[in-house]
Amino acid sequence: MTITPTPFKGVFAITPTCHKDERGYFTETYRLEVLEQQLGHALHFVQDNESLSHKGVIRGLHYQLPPFAQSKLVRVLQGTVWDVIVDLRKDSPTFGQYYAETLSAENRRQLFIPRGFAHGYITLSETAIFSYKVDHYYAKAHEASIAFDDPKLAIPWPLTSQEWILSAKDRNHPSFAEAPHFKSIKNCYD
Repeated sequence: MTITPTPFKGVFAITPTCHKDERGYFTETYRLEVLEQQLGHALHFVQDNESLSHKGVIRGLHYQLPPFAQSKLVRVLQGTVWDVIVDLRKDSPTFGQYYAETLSAENRRQLFIPRGFAHGYITLSETAIFSYKVDHYYAKAHEASIAFDDPKLAIPWPLTSQEWILSAKDRNHPSFAEAPHFKSIKNCYD
């Protein structure tokens, strides 16, 4: 697999090697030792999550606060999404900035997102199955979120606003300025 750093510290794009023949294909999508070597620290995923979304569905921007902050390894099993992260680490040079990648079953791209980021995506295909590993269990009391359409973030979500589909909850998140942030990159792992 190829692991490529992004402009955001600790965020990596991962492209597994795909071996194709007349039967189909085989690919190794996750290998702990390779990822830990790239990260420079131990990793322990404890939960896998999966969602099915229809075209235009926006999920996000979600995260959990310490001590239940989550690193994520995200990928698309079927369809295509535009995946977005926002850096919430106050001492980071990319604090308050977003990064986005198109993830699809076809390109097999994955993103490793460390603790300290809000995360969301919009489904671009008719449907998409989105899968991700997390290194802390879901903890409702520690969940937080940011408005997907906050003007300060200026995220250029694809599709027209008439095509967007959001839950009532995702329509009513606080602004970036009102949402809780992480004190530092270090405290994300406290």
